[in-house]
Amino acid sequence: MAEAGEQITLRRATRDDIAPLNALIDTSVRGLAPGYYDAQQIESALRHMFGVDSRLVDDGTYFVIEVDGVRAACGGWSGRQTLFGGDQHKADQQAVDAPVDPAAVPARIRAFFVHPDFARRGMARRIFEHCAAEAKGAGFRSLELMGTLPGVPLYRTLGFETLEKVEVVLPDGVVIPCERMRREL
Repeated sequence: MAEAGEQITLRRATRDDIAPLNALIDTSVRGLAPGYYDAQQIESALRHMFGVDSRLVDDGTYFVIEVDGVRAACGGWSGRQTLFGGDQHKADQQAVDAPVDPAAVPARIRAFFVHPDFARRGMARRIFEHCAAEAKGAGFRSLELMGTLPGVPLYRTLGFETLEKVEVVLPDGVVIPCERMRREL
């Protein structure tokens, strides 16, 4: 929720946002993931999994919330195959990221991160609602995501149900427990 006098803006991310958003993601994970993941998991996930997927930026489906001009949160959606991970994860996986059929495959909710100073103020919910509306407008009937443990409580309040618990094994052997989740639009 906005505090008195704050100007909150939701906008599409640009290529110029990628480096600052990767810094926001780093701060978000280091500030909000302890208690869900240990230090080794956090470091490995930042190195191999968490980060901006520049394809979403290029597709125009990745968003930033600014509070008084400060990047406070980011997140997006995709109509492509990749379910999770930033550019470095896709490079590790050598992923092909082809578009999916909206009638047959859910849109992906991707890479939601909030700066700890702005946590629990509705930023992620606002981005999600925007993403869900766009995905529905593009013909998708459901949404899917790979929820990290800090995000799972939010996604449950947004109506997502866990399909399966997944152990993502990163290239260095570190395991990141996650939950693959889905909801209808």
